[in-house]
Amino acid sequence: MAQRDMPGTRVCVVGAGAAGLCAARHLAETPGRFVFAVFEQTAEVGGTWIYTDHTGCDDCGLPIHSSMYRDLRTNLPKEIMAFNDYKFEDSPDSFLHHSDVLKYLKSYCEHFALYQFIKFRTHVKEVRPVDRNGEQAWRVAVEDSATKEEKVEEFDAVIVCNGHFCTPYIPSIPGIEDFKGVPIHSHVYRNPEIYKERTVIILGANSSGVDICLEVSKYAKLVYLSHNLPPLGVKADGVAQASFPSKTEARKLDKALPCNITQVAGIESFSGGAFVLRDGTKCHADDLIFCTGYEYAFPFLHPSCGVVVKDKMVSPLYQHLIHIDFPTLCFVGLPMSVIPFRVFEYQVTFFLKTLEKSVALPSKEDMRADTERELRDRLARGIPTRHFHRLGDGQWAYLEQLARWAGCPPLPPVVRKIYEKTGELRRGNLLCYKEHKFAITGDDSYEVWR
Repeated sequence: MAQRDMPGTRVCVVGAGAAGLCAARHLAETPGRFVFAVFEQTAEVGGTWIYTDHTGCDDCGLPIHSSMYRDLRTNLPKEIMAFNDYKFEDSPDSFLHHSDVLKYLKSYCEHFALYQFIKFRTHVKEVRPVDRNGEQAWRVAVEDSATKEEKVEEFDAVIVCNGHFCTPYIPSIPGIEDFKGVPIHSHVYRNPEIYKERTVIILGANSSGVDICLEVSKYAKLVYLSHNLPPLGVKADGVAQASFPSKTEARKLDKALPCNITQVAGIESFSGGAFVLRDGTKCHADDLIFCTGYEYAFPFLHPSCGVVVKDKMVSPLYQHLIHIDFPTLCFVGLPMSVIPFRVFEYQVTFFLKTLEKSVALPSKEDMRADTERELRDRLARGIPTRHFHRLGDGQWAYLEQLARWAGCPPLPPVVRKIYEKTGELRRGNLLCYKEHKFAITGDDSYEVWR
């Protein structure tokens, strides 16, 4: 636990999921430079990778954090998922069951002797900035989940690693109160058997929507995959479909999916006992699953922190990471559509360099201008504000820049190659792409087979 009379920069880490463990591993790398504590509200490490059958609240009355479902397998191969300095155990599979990822994170924690820094069943209730003799500090209030005893401590910096797959985003659907079924969000979805012989409409076709759709289709009578993205599947000539098809074209495309899955347009409303779609057609369903993503939420941050979440954009942040007005506060893991563990490492490394003063941040004015330029550029390219943290192909330049600023080795080219190959395989065969095996044969080369 950080104490006022101890040497080194005192750092609070919120959360012991993958991002929090990564922060701890690098904080512990140079003894004496940092004095830190990791506060974790559950009884184990792993964050969103901790599976539980339960939904709602845990035995301490706190919302269950994990959105993991029973049969989830990773959508990235382990060969590029791993942290730079700690690989997954050898195994015949590249796309792993979630339990293997949790096992990996626990092994990572043990290997780097991180358990000694983690305060389990400790709920962070409030983080607020304070002035300490003219210097920026942070007052952190935590509560023991069992005894409800509260403690307040001061730190020099705070690393927020609470994840962003725990607060469901549920869009408003006019008339949904008349739906006779029980709508749920993917956050509380656990297994597909309960949908046996049911007609299910799934709203959303990003990773969780597609995975859950494929699972549910094994038991359901009919599944409607409702979304406004380009349709899943390929034409006979192998060219990916670029616009939403007519019903006739959709049936051709859906041959790449189980025969009881039909892709339809997004939901507009619910009326007359049916879901009204954006193209004017209607669907009748027994159940609705929202696979509509999550909100960024930081309920422990005091309003004086000045953190604003609007239209899924967290501000004011520099490089999706550092609070512009309070640069000793950072948020690890906000970017989406990336290789998460790799992003965590470069973000943590860069932030710690700024705390050490070996890397100087630009002025607050320049940092603000940089973020505004990035937002304007994205808007000009037709990327809405709500996708500001969705980096996708932009992750490569982002990671290269962080590596250069932090003075650490860049990402090996093979990582990007495997990432892009995985996307190609997924687009070509949703049902079987996870059966491929990868092997890295060099910094710039790999092998893939089935």
